[in-house]
Amino acid sequence: MEANTTLSSEPQGQIRKRNLTRDQRRTLTFYAMVSPWLIGFIVLGVFPLVVGVLTSFTNYDGLNLLTLKWVGFGNYQRGIFDDPDVAYSLRQTLIWGALNLPLWLIISFTLAVILNQDVKARGLFRTIFYLPSLIPITAAITAWRIILERNFGMLNHLISQFTPEPVAIGWLSDYSMPGMTTIAVWGGLGAGMVIFLAGLQGIPTELLEAAKIDGANALQSFRHVTLPLMTPVIFFQLILGLIGAFQQLNLPLVLTQVGITTATVPPRPIYLYMIHTHRQIFVTGRFGYGTALLWMLFVGVLILTAVVFWSQKFWVYYDAPGGD
Repeated sequence: MEANTTLSSEPQGQIRKRNLTRDQRRTLTFYAMVSPWLIGFIVLGVFPLVVGVLTSFTNYDGLNLLTLKWVGFGNYQRGIFDDPDVAYSLRQTLIWGALNLPLWLIISFTLAVILNQDVKARGLFRTIFYLPSLIPITAAITAWRIILERNFGMLNHLISQFTPEPVAIGWLSDYSMPGMTTIAVWGGLGAGMVIFLAGLQGIPTELLEAAKIDGANALQSFRHVTLPLMTPVIFFQLILGLIGAFQQLNLPLVLTQVGITTATVPPRPIYLYMIHTHRQIFVTGRFGYGTALLWMLFVGVLILTAVVFWSQKFWVYYDAPGGD
């Protein structure tokens, strides 16, 4: 009886063994396939984040490890209570976002609505409006600097043709905030327009035709059909623009010809939060303090983004079942 039991159970054990080996082979194959991404994520993603968090609690200067000391929350305390430039740069960043973001959203959405109509040469106009997004940022800012320069700029020269005396308006100094906003909106219109166009073309034509049959004019159809269905796209653009506004660094640096490690600073109206952080890290060598400022910005943007996500239930329309 025992021999029969052994003979009958042995093939089952071999089957289980072969199945286990197959599962292990599949597991090893899976990890072998994802290992390049996984290693890159750990080395280039997780490790820098951990080092960044630890650095924000030290006095690291970027060079000398012998003087490295643990300062705890001292850097964060200094940024919140003892550094007036933090509050000032944050205020200017909020002003920058309040100017740039609504203008970019409204103009890019308006262009998308216009270029979504069945008109001649709309493909050409779409290409023309999208071209600024393809120009390298440094080249675009350099061209705008030539246009807005105080003494020899093309804009002041054009205005001088209609005034008794030549004008020398400081578009990059006295009016640097409106000047920078103009450049940012101009450069971002193409990308915003394309995303809005994709959303507009996804609206079912049956709804627009039904509104027309019910007697709605073009404005009423836009107000009660197009705009509600576009709110998820507007919400998406708002989140991206909000995060991008707080990360703005290259535009004021290149626009005002400020070097990466020089002591020169942009004009005070465009002394943004990232400019102050950049100076602390690369000019004064306060890597620990600058990293703490970055993490403070991260937490602030995270909270603000969470508030915007919470507000979507009041104004964002989702037509899919289960949407908020």
